[in-house]
Amino acid sequence: MKVGASVVCARRGGCSATFDELNKYFTISGMPVVSSQYWNSIHGRTQGEAFSDEEGKQTMRVLARNMIFLMKSIALGKENFGLPETEPHVFTHFIS
Repeated sequence: MKVGASVVCARRGGCSATFDELNKYFTISGMPVVSSQYWNSIHGRTQGEAFSDEEGKQTMRVLARNMIFLMKSIALGKENFGLPETEPHVFTHFIS
């Protein structure tokens, strides 16, 4: 039940595909994924340029607040109800 959040930075394109791939890792690892107001991306071409992306910075601030909230909520849930029951992993294949 470790919390995960993908954060990507690029000049322009590629953020959404990268964001998608990172989130897939979290979901197959049983991790709750934190969201924001938009995809967790910020844009910049050269060093320091991302500091000018006001929408991206706002997305990161919202992400941080949501992550803190989710981590506290999980801690309270764990304290009051414990963790979800786990099962041994079953692997399915279709080879006869």
